[in-house]
Amino acid sequence: MSRRVILITGTPCVGKTTLARQLCKKLNAVYINLTELAEKEHLIQGEDKRRKTKIIDEKKMRQKIRVSLDKAEDGDIIIDGHYAAAVVPKNYVTRVFVLRRNPVELRWFMEKNGFQGTKLWENLASEILDVCLVEALSKHEKEKVCELDLTGKTVEDAANELVSIINSREKCYTGCIDWLGMLEKEGLTSGYLKI
Repeated sequence: MSRRVILITGTPCVGKTTLARQLCKKLNAVYINLTELAEKEHLIQGEDKRRKTKIIDEKKMRQKIRVSLDKAEDGDIIIDGHYAAAVVPKNYVTRVFVLRRNPVELRWFMEKNGFQGTKLWENLASEILDVCLVEALSKHEKEKVCELDLTGKTVEDAANELVSIINSREKCYTGCIDWLGMLEKEGLTSGYLKI
């Protein structure tokens, strides 16, 4: 068996960690959560007090991931984090899944998880404006990048869809989600895009 490195990325609260863990069970894969890795390996260089988030030392993170992947045995490795596409060297990556969620549903999840003010609006804007997708496409070959809309899907259904794409039973697509167009069409732009 050869090694496959699969990145799970997307806006905060979109469902990355839940889906990545389910995917690990289905593939019997090794799981790496970048937030947990940063804390465990002291890869945090500071805190953004305004956003109430930690600032990761991306250079050190890249080095740690490279060393970890070089030591890894064959098999599947799932790497979960909204900045995964930026810190995992592209020569290791088999597939990048950019998870997406309708901003109306995503706002509900964010508010439920305590997001408010600037943190809420910046992260919603990131989803609406395709920030994670653009980053993934700027760092990795287009044929390795897939968008997956999780809106209204169960974790089990989403995990099964990912497995089908990974095992080449289903096709992979990018550029198929247009939240800005949807919000404009429904007259909701000003209620969701506030930065």
